[in-house]
Amino acid sequence: MHRLVPGNPFVALVAPILLVVLAHKLRSKRRATAQRNKKDLHPGTPSPPIQPSGNDFDVFLSFRGVDTRNGFVDHLYCGLVGARIRVFMDDNELRLGEGLSEELRQAISNSNILIPIISENYASNKWCLQELVCMMECRKQWGHKVFPIFYKVEPAGARSEMGRFREAFRNYKRRCFDPEVVAKWKEALAEVSSLSGWESEKFANGYLHSLTNTLFTLMI
Repeated sequence: MHRLVPGNPFVALVAPILLVVLAHKLRSKRRATAQRNKKDLHPGTPSPPIQPSGNDFDVFLSFRGVDTRNGFVDHLYCGLVGARIRVFMDDNELRLGEGLSEELRQAISNSNILIPIISENYASNKWCLQELVCMMECRKQWGHKVFPIFYKVEPAGARSEMGRFREAFRNYKRRCFDPEVVAKWKEALAEVSSLSGWESEKFANGYLHSLTNTLFTLMI
């Protein structure tokens, strides 16, 4: 387990993420309290339809372990857990089978904030892309918050399928993956790359304050 200590190179990356997640969690609690108080005042008011988004987890992390596990993701996970934030962290490297399990889909839909960590080998893992499709569907249908982290890659590179991203999709074509499925993966990757998020390479260059303010504004 890693600790967030001064001088650690990952502190600058993790700190603004913790700040935003904590702010969102506090705001969600306040809204839930307001809803309970309103219900107490109007006990005859029917409850709204239950959406597939519970309170099992505060954050769902989707990442490619080969790129991020032994550094950034470990520090992010420990920082979140240390702040008493409930985190679901899946290990794509150990998964078998073709599609996402019902348990994993439920974990995504029952998380308040979805954080895909887009790294250079993210698109070469079909389960990462399946998770990403599920996350973007939750965003469209249920209003889930999706905050991507672009770890040592640029959003434009992922959006335009440059470098490793292009190579990954060419490989899917060579291996005769279902074109409709691959098209959904591409669409999800392009869409998430257009969202406001964190770019790891900019954290050390004075972008922390403005980026954090932008994310706070998006969550209001």
